[in-house]
Amino acid sequence: MTHSFDELVETFAILRGPNGCPWDKKQTHESLIKCLQNESQELIEAIEKKDDENMKEELGDVLLQVLMHSQLAAEEGKFTIQDVIDGLYEKLHRRHPHVFGQYPKAATPEEALAVWKEMKKKEHRYQ
Repeated sequence: MTHSFDELVETFAILRGPNGCPWDKKQTHESLIKCLQNESQELIEAIEKKDDENMKEELGDVLLQVLMHSQLAAEEGKFTIQDVIDGLYEKLHRRHPHVFGQYPKAATPEEALAVWKEMKKKEHRYQ
């Protein structure tokens, strides 16, 4: 069965809602730090072992963390998962002018990384 991203986001709202899970409802950004660390480490281990099946599961667990933190922030009126997605989309386009903008094409991975670093440096200069 295939599920949409929106269904997944709604699942987190339900888990934290009035009839949701007591454990999920109790969590804070701070209480989830250890979970994020553990899930990230488990993903790293799956990558190092070249274990695709476990990697798929661990990527889901890392995504769980992103969605949970976004749900908490939405409840606090700070930002939503859509804000996270929009911010990432904009960053990827800003930092890849050699792909999406009027910038010379990068011929090598090293050139592409240099462009990324240059764009990042410019962004931080104007903040």
